[in-house]
Amino acid sequence: MPPRCRVRCCSVRCCSVGAATQALMVFALTFCVALPAICHRLPHSYYFVRSAYLDVMSRDALRQSLRRGQDALLFWQKAPAATTTAATIGHPELLVTVVTTRRRREALPYHYLLQVTRQLSGLLGGCGERPCAQVVLCDVESGPDANEDAVLLERHFRVIRRPAGHRLGRPANTFEREKRDYVFCLRRAFQLALPQNMLVLEDDALPHPDFFGVVKDLLRRRFAARSLYIKLFHPERLQRYWNPEPYRILEWLGLGLLGATLLLQLLSAWNPCRWSLRMSAGHLALLAVYVMAGAELLGRHYLLELRRLSPQLYAVSPATECCTPAMLYPGNASLRVADYLDRAFCFQGNAKDTVLYQVFRDTPEERAHSVEPNLVTHIGAFSSVRPNPAHPKLL
Repeated sequence: MPPRCRVRCCSVRCCSVGAATQALMVFALTFCVALPAICHRLPHSYYFVRSAYLDVMSRDALRQSLRRGQDALLFWQKAPAATTTAATIGHPELLVTVVTTRRRREALPYHYLLQVTRQLSGLLGGCGERPCAQVVLCDVESGPDANEDAVLLERHFRVIRRPAGHRLGRPANTFEREKRDYVFCLRRAFQLALPQNMLVLEDDALPHPDFFGVVKDLLRRRFAARSLYIKLFHPERLQRYWNPEPYRILEWLGLGLLGATLLLQLLSAWNPCRWSLRMSAGHLALLAVYVMAGAELLGRHYLLELRRLSPQLYAVSPATECCTPAMLYPGNASLRVADYLDRAFCFQGNAKDTVLYQVFRDTPEERAHSVEPNLVTHIGAFSSVRPNPAHPKLL
């Protein structure tokens, strides 16, 4: 049969298939064939095959972190000592305070603090003649064992510690002790430098390459001056559309309607198989469901990564509850946060991130925000406050 006849016959067969059957075929091909083939290795997709890939990917991530840690150790051992580390830092536009403590034995070879400070050092070196920020370390270690990584970095950064002989009241639990350490770092760092803005990193929050560019853009936006805090990290596993956060549902609906409109416009201009879909409310709703399902099953995390093209594309939304690896405190908000935390008692299920979220929810005059995608990567496979498994997993 000549090619032209074959194409005409294909078109006739396509036309003879009803719209419902056409839609069923597309849904089946997309969600049962195409997406599983594309997404089975993506950890934050519904199609991720955990049994086949999670253990291997977790081991690879640990090996990469170990290599970075050993490289960072060698880098700081060879780096010449800075000449101004002991000087008082005066009124920087942005003060980055890295909160650190001695890690448990299994985490020591990874040198999380050295990884983070090496990344910060490299990013600061790309800021030009005027530095993007000043960096101080807050070592909260108070036990008999020294935080060896913090000791090594004393030649390069100002390190804050509690005065010799200073005793804390007996903490009732690990979460309360962690909160008290955090409050100490907030207040002491602010008193040291009197910064215009403060950014607090935990020692296992590795900044992304565009870290300072995005932070500067955030501080220029009007909402920042009225914020108690701006979260720069939220766990990827909690970033899905199917979530209690109302703004994500609205974002999901908007994406579905936009995608459906674009698909219908495309079909009106180019429709080789003569699909029966046309610009109508029913077909718009059908394609919106198609786009929304595809986005959720693929993984919202991967769509958010497209926003890294420009600092202006980063999304700002009301704050989420979990986790404080990277927190931006505009103006003197860090002192207000310290006061709020001082009034609360922390325990399992009511850690400092939960306390701050409740403050934001219960205090009408306070505003708090989250930024997406994340500006840091959480590299801490071994926690300093919770029991650790023998073989940590990525998820």
